[in-house]
Amino acid sequence: MLTIFPEMFTPLQESIIKRAQEAELIQIKLVDFRDYALSKHKNVDDVPYGGGAGMVLKPEPIYRAVKDLGISNGKRKIVLLTPQGEVFNQKKAIEFANYDELVFLCGHYEGFDERIRVLADEEISVGDYVLTGGELASMVIIDAVARLVPGVLGKESSAEQDSHRQGLLEYPQYTRPPEYEGLEVPEILLSGHHARIMAWRRKESLRRTFLRRPDLFQSIEFEKEDYPLLEEIALEHPEIAEHRERWEHLKPLIKRRSKKRNISTDNTLE
Repeated sequence: MLTIFPEMFTPLQESIIKRAQEAELIQIKLVDFRDYALSKHKNVDDVPYGGGAGMVLKPEPIYRAVKDLGISNGKRKIVLLTPQGEVFNQKKAIEFANYDELVFLCGHYEGFDERIRVLADEEISVGDYVLTGGELASMVIIDAVARLVPGVLGKESSAEQDSHRQGLLEYPQYTRPPEYEGLEVPEILLSGHHARIMAWRRKESLRRTFLRRPDLFQSIEFEKEDYPLLEEIALEHPEIAEHRERWEHLKPLIKRRSKKRNISTDNTLE
């Protein structure tokens, strides 16, 4: 992370990200690009040409810091955090997890000199809102990407079942006790019947995605086993039935019994 506020990254020394670093599964390095400022007072910003409110980050310190990174030993991507970038999502997290090195340029103040964009391979935003700097945004991305690195979560299936991983929201989760404040755990989860539990979870993921994120539901690629689950949901939520044409082709074909002809073995001619 290239930043002028390295102290902001202390949360990365806690919990799973801390253990991942201790296990040397990931490495996090903070670079204060104020150290690369040319002026006596280490100024990294200045007033914008043409006037306007706020201060703009100067190009020289960031250029010098990036050049000082040297040549990467693997696949490197330089990411500029900006509200103008592509919105970060799980698909992008999976893509980033395939790189050996990610470099985040964290802007601050009113903005940055336009020439800094030249340094970046990609511009990323974490949402359609404005933060005071790129530090918080970069930590969100680090957390999302690090948990996809093998070994970080311990069980690889933990990440595979995440919301958005398969284009679906995650199914409801429960733990002990089986009943609390009048709220009970669904009986199916206590049955021990793994196939039925898996079907229930898939159904609830489909249901939750349709009800909470209809935009995601529109892009789901249904599986053959989803047909009966979607038909059940359509009975419970009639509004989903309007989309039936999207899974109608998955309807199992009815096998018809072929009538066998009775062939007489009687060769007697009448």
